[in-house]
Order: sequence, then C-alpha cells, then structure tokens
Amino acid sequence: MNQALREIQTALGAKFGEIAPGVEAPLSFGNDADALNAARTGVALYDRTAWGRLQLTQGDRLRFVHNQSTNEFNSRQPGEACDTVFLTNTARTLDLATAYITDDALLLLVSPSRRETLMKLLDRYIFPADKVELSDRTDDTACFTLIGEESRSLLEKLGISDDISPGTHRLVTLNTHELRIAAGSGLSLPGYTLICNADAAAELWKTLYDTGATPLGETLWNRLRIEQGRPAPDAELTDDYNPLEAGLWHTISFDKGCYIGQETIARLNTYKGVKQQLWGLRLNSAAEPGTPITLEDSKIGKLTSIVSTEDGYVGLGYIRTKAGGKGLSVTVGDAIADVVDVPFLSRGYLAEAIG
Repeated sequence: MNQALREIQTALGAKFGEIAPGVEAPLSFGNDADALNAARTGVALYDRTAWGRLQLTQGDRLRFVHNQSTNEFNSRQPGEACDTVFLTNTARTLDLATAYITDDALLLLVSPSRRETLMKLLDRYIFPADKVELSDRTDDTACFTLIGEESRSLLEKLGISDDISPGTHRLVTLNTHELRIAAGSGLSLPGYTLICNADAAAELWKTLYDTGATPLGETLWNRLRIEQGRPAPDAELTDDYNPLEAGLWHTISFDKGCYIGQETIARLNTYKGVKQQLWGLRLNSAAEPGTPITLEDSKIGKLTSIVSTEDGYVGLGYIRTKAGGKGLSVTVGDAIADVVDVPFLSRGYLAEAIG
C-alpha cells in the first residue's frame, strides 16, 4: 500500500480493512452520511488503488484481449474505453473489467480479488508467437474515482476542461504530474476515473480533497454498487452464473469471432436460454447472502448481496426468468421483498418480456 497516501487518508479519518485476501483499503472515513450525499448530489472521492491494473503492450495486444474477453477490441482506437468480461471455458463469469486503449498499451482495471487470477489466466494464453507483453502495474500506479454530478465542475476548477465523453479517456497534466482521466465512475452515476503514477498519488488525493471532493470508503462503495446493480466477484460473479444472467449484455459483442466461453454465450443468446436474471430487491428485514428466494413456497432464486440503508434493506439476487421479475413480491428467509429494476443492468432480448 502507498504509505504517503495512507498517511493522508488516515489524517482524514480513514479506517482501513481487508477487502480481498491480502488487500487493504479505506473502509470508511467516518463521514458516511456526507459521503453518500456527495455521491448523489455533489462529488465523492473513492480510492480504487487496491483494484488491479494489468497492462498489455506490443502489436497483438488488441487481438489478444479480443480473443480472451467478451467485448470487441480489434477496431478500438487509442483514447477509447469499454467494459468487458473475462470468462471460464464454460462461460462462467470471472470478472467485470474496464479496458483503456492507449497509443502503445491496453490497461485493464480489474477487481481487487481477481488481480492474481486474471494475471495468471492471461499469461497462460500468451504463446511464443504472440506479440504481447503482460505486466502488473498495480503497485506502481494509483487509481481514484470521482462520483457525482459535480465531478465535471471539480475538474474544471483544477483547470481540466478537456471534453471527456463516455467511452473515452485523456492524458492530462496536473501539478506537473501526468494522469489519465476516463469518463465513468464504474456505476450508473456520473463521474470520472483517474489513474496516475504511484509517486503522484498522495498529492493528487490531497488536491482532489482540497478542491471539494468528499472521501468515500469501501463500505459505501459496496452500498452504491448494490443499489446500482453492479455485480461483484464472489457475490454475483461466480462459477454459478454467466454474464447474460448477470445483466452484462452491454459488455458482449455477439458479432465477433471466437473467445473463451463464446460458444456457450452464443447458444444462450440464439436459443433464448437465459434461465435466471439478476434483479434488485427491497427487503423489510435482514437476510444472509445465499438465502433462497421463494414465491408461494417454491424456490425461484437466491440472494447474493444485501446492505442496510436508512430506508431499509437493499439487495441483489438471481431469480428464475419464468417466475417473472420487476413487481414481484417474494420471500427471502423471514423477509418480504419487492423485486425492482436497477440502473446498471441490461437484459438483452428479455427486456420486453420481463421488464
């Protein structure tokens, strides 16, 4: 962990904890109410330095990632960014990643718990004839995300007026340091993601804070991603589910050639074979992840994530497609829950049938 950055965050009230095996990050800054309000109406600052950053260079880098993940990369140009999913051979979901294409590299932002898994997976598929070099840039870079409708205004206060539209990123200079700024918060909330060298991390964090960003810890990020419907590894992204079930249709190209897991994904899409879908849940009491979701005493799914809010409990869970979706009233253990839509997810050909 970046010691200079940690010292600044500690002075701001950060409490650290493990968010993945051997990976620590700020869990809270003791300001959860203010940080939540900032994410919704102002600008919050989330430290994603604990997330993995894997870099691919050399001439075959786009073709290689094109063949290893769900999105289309062969026609991508420098300055573009997109989400993509890495799968097992049977199309089970390993991780939802964000890819940034630069002039001479492709950088993948991956979940903290999947950094080593994906590093090993990608390395395994690099063959001697491939013009691809893989490196782990996590320790020598840092990553922060601005979340909220005032994010653009904050950047403008710093003299950054570049037009950074959705699906793009730019390299800019701030306080003599280069940093990459990408549109997108990783949620269905406005924002930007910033990547810089590790030696600039502490200064950049302080600059963003001093300019008006409110620090937001991992606990609130988890709440926001559940409310928004972003699936996470070890919860919604496991060996039990594929990316169509997880609502990640926007990350999948159905027109490109072969990639790992492609045959299964194509078959599910062609034959309308998605048997369960991820939905939001509003519960009247607590329940444990893994608790069956039932309808009229019949099991129709499983709760995968839950968080307590000031308005009750909010969760995510998989529900059998034939059972329905939005508008259902279901039972989750001892809790009663309403099935609701969440903004991060898409539902492909199922949208009209169950939306």
